[in-house]
Parts: sequence; C-alpha cells; structure tokens
Amino acid sequence: MNALNQAISSIGVVPVIKLNHPERDAAPLAKALCAGDVPVAEVTFRAAGAPLAIRIMKETCPDMIVGAGTVTTTEQIDEAIAAGAQFIVTPGFDEALVKYAQEKQLAIYPGCTTPTDYHAALKFGLEVLKFFPAEQSGGLAKIKAMSAPFPQFKVMPTGGVSLKNLKEYLSAPVIAACGGSYMVTADLIDNQKWDEITDLCKKSREIVKEARA
Repeated sequence: MNALNQAISSIGVVPVIKLNHPERDAAPLAKALCAGDVPVAEVTFRAAGAPLAIRIMKETCPDMIVGAGTVTTTEQIDEAIAAGAQFIVTPGFDEALVKYAQEKQLAIYPGCTTPTDYHAALKFGLEVLKFFPAEQSGGLAKIKAMSAPFPQFKVMPTGGVSLKNLKEYLSAPVIAACGGSYMVTADLIDNQKWDEITDLCKKSREIVKEARA
C-alpha cells in the first residue's frame, strides 16, 4: 500500500463525521479524536458545511489525516481539495469520479460491494476499496468471499461497524481499516461530549491492537 493507505490502515478506524455546526464543533472534535489516538476523519458531504469542517480540522491538527466522504460530484471533489482534504470516499463506484480524483492526484476509496464493482476498480489500480453498507451487504463473510478472486484489494468496511464487531472485522487480513460513526454520533457531537468521543476512540484503538497482535 502507498504511504497514505498505510497510515490509515495503521490507525485501523476511520470516524465518519457529519457536522451540522462546523464553526463550533470542528476544532474541538479534531482535538478529541487526536487525544484518543485516532488522528483521521472522513467528513461527509451530507452536511453543507463539510468543506469548512475539513479546513478547520486540518488547521487545528495539521498532522491529522482528513478526507471527504459521501462525495457524488466532481464539484465536491474540487471543494474538498480546496479545503485540504487528503482523500475522497464515494458511496458507490463512479468511474468519472475515480478518474477525476486520480487526475488530481487525490486518493479515492469508492464504495464497492459486487464483483462488477471490483472489476471496475481493477482498471484504475486502486489498492483500497470502501465496502458500503457493510453489514447490510453481507458483512465480513462476503468481504472474505470477494477477496478470493480479487486478492489485490484491501477493504474498508463502513456501515454497521461498532465496538461489538470491530475486532472481528480487523482480525481479517483483507481489512485495511473500518469506518464508523459510533464514536462520533450526532448526540455526542451536538452535545459536545468531547471526553466521551476521546474515550470511544481509545477503546477502538485498543481493539485494533488486540485484533492485530
């Protein structure tokens, strides 16, 4: 894997974040994640302030890896790049978006859950694929089955991942990292429960280390 993919994989978990009030919450959230030893974030474009959130998080914690999620247009890729995003995550496989991101020399993790998706990803030399929605699409059993004909890919499952099944996922060699929102729920963010977020991140990192011991 390249350096960015390796860095994300070494952390093992990627918080998937929707920020409704980035001007208030982005900076303290970035600090809370880093304090919990999870210096990475996927900020979803499901909230209008995603570019602002990305910019603030990078300014607050410059060494943090921050990317944009739920990206569905090239315009959003441009906005993400301008904000300082280091990677792009798309819900599904969109050839035009993958090509555009690669032209911009930006890492992209497209959502892939079928052999057809994986075949398409082969053409672009991708190393890591998002598997979304993970649990609803067959979970780890399907990911393992798909890795047989496509051993070149590492997978980042997102959707239904929690502290309860995190170790099971991460114990599989095919898993690069797991995306999840359980440590950055709307309740935790909107009520500014930064200490709880840090605690959940620490627990997640403990599981990462146990799974890969």
